[in-house]
Amino acid sequence: MKFGGTSVANVERISDVARMALESQQAGNDVVLVVSAMSGETNRLLKLAHEVVSVPDTRELDAIAATGEQVSAALTALAISRHGGKGRSFLGHQVRIVTDDAFTKARIHNIEHEVLHEALAARIIPVVAGFQGVDSQNHITTLGRGGSDTTAVALAAALGADECEIYTDVDGVYTADPNICPSARQIPSLGFEEMLELAALGAKVLQSRSVEIAMKYKVPVHVRSTFSGKPGTWVIDKSRGLESQRVTGLAVDRRQTRVQLVAAENRSGLLGEVLGLLAELNMSVDMVTHSVLPHEPSRASVAFSMPTSEVHRAQARLEQLGAEVKAQQVVLENNLAKVSLVGLGIRSDPQVSATACRVLNQEGIELVSVAAGELRVSCLVQDGQADKALNLLHETFELGAENADQPVEQRRASNAGL
Repeated sequence: MKFGGTSVANVERISDVARMALESQQAGNDVVLVVSAMSGETNRLLKLAHEVVSVPDTRELDAIAATGEQVSAALTALAISRHGGKGRSFLGHQVRIVTDDAFTKARIHNIEHEVLHEALAARIIPVVAGFQGVDSQNHITTLGRGGSDTTAVALAAALGADECEIYTDVDGVYTADPNICPSARQIPSLGFEEMLELAALGAKVLQSRSVEIAMKYKVPVHVRSTFSGKPGTWVIDKSRGLESQRVTGLAVDRRQTRVQLVAAENRSGLLGEVLGLLAELNMSVDMVTHSVLPHEPSRASVAFSMPTSEVHRAQARLEQLGAEVKAQQVVLENNLAKVSLVGLGIRSDPQVSATACRVLNQEGIELVSVAAGELRVSCLVQDGQADKALNLLHETFELGAENADQPVEQRRASNAGL
């Protein structure tokens, strides 16, 4: 059972979490909790670091950020004991969640989980601090924003759990962000592939890496609300026929920047060289294009999108990248958003891309870039037009049709949802 920041936002909510864990244990389950930092705490800690120095060392950032989960884990363990159970907090180095040394976005190598089995055998409910681990040198690492999801699913896989429950402040996964799209509806279940695409493309319900692990180890994930007690959305191993609904849901990822390496030297393997250099810099990019200049075939331009926060962190390195491929100019286009359609049916229906582009063009929404894949179509638009684009596409592909008569208040989640 993983509980997000809003679920442990204060002592009263932590007490509720403790009761939920004890109820599950009393029903005959072995229960392991994973908790995030209290709502807003990670932002507060990171802000302190940036007040000391504008670009903090990432090792020290992780040491600071990891303390938020330490507090909520210990408080939750105390609350379990207060309600008559046995709770014990475990930090990343105590469970031994071993990661690489990519500070602020480390990846898990393995989990030495024997200590959790010992606790469970003693009817103790382990409360594991999410979001954190240690590298081979015992430096504290963190798994990226939303990393408590990854902690929970990885533990579920390592322990052979029957399921992983992700408790949050929304009722489940929606066809679109219900705060932007009033006709959005909850999806009862969807496959790992679809959820992975939605998460990678901006859905805030699950961290994409948690879905990768769930898919690899076939861990059923139940995304549900801490506060309503209603069934949520199951993310499971499932496949659909080619004639199933073409589009499952929509996601929007704001604060995107398009980077253009203009008129680079068009040598063999240019695109692979650029992507290799970006990988060395540990940069996550999307919507990659390569085009030879029509009037100068010895030159080509390479463009890609990436989170604006990553650009700010590594702008000097991007300039260096441009120099290495002999680009005449590195152009950054900010204030963009990526609006994406996701569904297994997209792979069998080329009309999805054409329809999406036509509808957006007809409504005067400028398409900066378009990328299509097996499971998704992504459109890069101006950030100010993203909400309009999301609603247009949701209506065009009739994603809210099944419950169009349901009151908006019942569909709207208390936070971002997708």
